[in-house]
Amino acid sequence: MLTPPAAAHALLFASGEPLEKKHLATLLDIKDDELNMVLGALVTLLKGSGLTLIETDTEVELRTAPEAAPIVKKLRESELARDLGKASLETLAVIAYQTAPTSGAGAPTRSVGGATRGEIDWVRGVNSSASLRTLLMRGLIEGREDERDKRRIRYALTTEALAHLGIARAADLPRAAELTAAAAAIIKEEAADAAVTE
Repeated sequence: MLTPPAAAHALLFASGEPLEKKHLATLLDIKDDELNMVLGALVTLLKGSGLTLIETDTEVELRTAPEAAPIVKKLRESELARDLGKASLETLAVIAYQTAPTSGAGAPTRSVGGATRGEIDWVRGVNSSASLRTLLMRGLIEGREDERDKRRIRYALTTEALAHLGIARAADLPRAAELTAAAAAIIKEEAADAAVTE
């Protein structure tokens, strides 16, 4: 069985993004005041490992340590020199089509506003953290706080991505209206099915 610091380490690694301290305490099944001791023990555990804990008043995140910057820089430079690859292109496509405008029957066209990591993972069926990092580093996507849930980041195309794709706006994507309408119908159907089973 994992110790609380090891469990926190695993959760922060698996998250790949900041976790709210209250949520982390809930996941670890400990009180908020015990979390500070767990995080202190994790900081000690991480010393010399190339990783560090970044904390704000409300969130905590696992990141590479400052002393690892030169080696991480080499990795990022090699990543930027490579083609995007299938995984990153799939991730970019999900974000692109979630950014494309949609319209319901008689409703004005509106922007979906991109996709969260959970939505991207659901469509692709795998963890998309590495692909998101690659796209962010290349400036093809940007992350903003999700208006529907402030704890999540919603990723959208940048103007750099649109230029890279050779289009002026997300609406110019091939079959954008058709595919976004089909996706909206599936989401509506799944929501209705979920409501029936509750």
